[in-house]
Amino acid sequence: MITTYSFISLLLTGLYVLVLIYLIKGWAALKRPKLTTANLSTKVTLLIAARNEEENIRLTIEDILAQDYPKHLLEVIIVDDHSTDTTADIIRSYAPQGIKLLQMNETEKLNSYKKKAIAEAIKLSTGDLMVATDADCRMGPKWLSTVVGFFETEQPVMISSPVTYFQEKSLFERLQTLEFSYLIGIGASFIGNKRASTCNGANLAYRKDVFYEVGGFKGIDDLASGDDELLLQKVAERYPGRIGFLKHHDAIVYTHAKPNLTEFLQQRRRWASKSTRYKDKKVVALAVCIWLFNLSLLVNAVAGFFNPRFFHLFVTQMFFKYLFEAAFLLPIMEFFKRVGLVGLLILLSPIHILYFVYVGLMGNTRKYAWKGRVVR
Repeated sequence: MITTYSFISLLLTGLYVLVLIYLIKGWAALKRPKLTTANLSTKVTLLIAARNEEENIRLTIEDILAQDYPKHLLEVIIVDDHSTDTTADIIRSYAPQGIKLLQMNETEKLNSYKKKAIAEAIKLSTGDLMVATDADCRMGPKWLSTVVGFFETEQPVMISSPVTYFQEKSLFERLQTLEFSYLIGIGASFIGNKRASTCNGANLAYRKDVFYEVGGFKGIDDLASGDDELLLQKVAERYPGRIGFLKHHDAIVYTHAKPNLTEFLQQRRRWASKSTRYKDKKVVALAVCIWLFNLSLLVNAVAGFFNPRFFHLFVTQMFFKYLFEAAFLLPIMEFFKRVGLVGLLILLSPIHILYFVYVGLMGNTRKYAWKGRVVR
């Protein structure tokens, strides 16, 4: 019995190593694009859905107004999602500078307010390329011209671009930055391997006509989350190989890690809730296998207190997990210019086991809090 279980544990470990090798290959396949940002001609609509963001929205708007993209080609629509603070007033104060405010006024309860907000903004938009970000994000002045330059040069139908955390105030937040970079790297690497699995809505661009061609958020609008990944997968099904990842430092969008464990777990449960709706069932099966790998690590760590054979098995699994995760993360953190954070992997790797098993269970079985609402 123990021999069979040990074989299964090692088999799952081998599968995880193969996945990481696949991801390493995918990241390496992504080259820094040679872009020209002169004579750009695409009409862009920048979309933001905001709810109770009075502490952040002003900085985000100032960064948008500081973009070096031609002003006559840029439309900015910010949707106020029933904020109870001064978010709408702050947005409204920028009207003389061309910032458009759209206020949601739905009286009936929705499960996906964000998708509704984005869809309504797209209806009003005049741009050909929709560029989405969040109300608490920061970006450099070349961000938009870099995204559009990639769009005009490579002609993808959708562009996933990098997102990272910054201005960390604690070890917990630095650990999140490393873990979040791992997630961003997974999405980028799949695209590098000519597949699409995940992306982040804080830095996502797509053609307006393609959004409508795939039916927008129809079919995925019953989930609170998924305005990014689930839309990506709808587009990937219609346009295989036409989604790009913009591996360029000027394209990075910056945001903040969660300040405490409760908010972190709520966020990750929200992200995990989308997984069962992935169109590519091979990706779902792969995620289940990785969850089982982490579960085997947890079981072996506990069983090791009673039988040293399980402890030896746990140490073997952890060795390969740490070694190949480090090999995957090093070039990613080098891209983000945060290589020093890789040293935290010795702490993150065992913590990640507990978190991954918990989120995998709870993300698909319980409701969660998001922006002051309980959703699913």
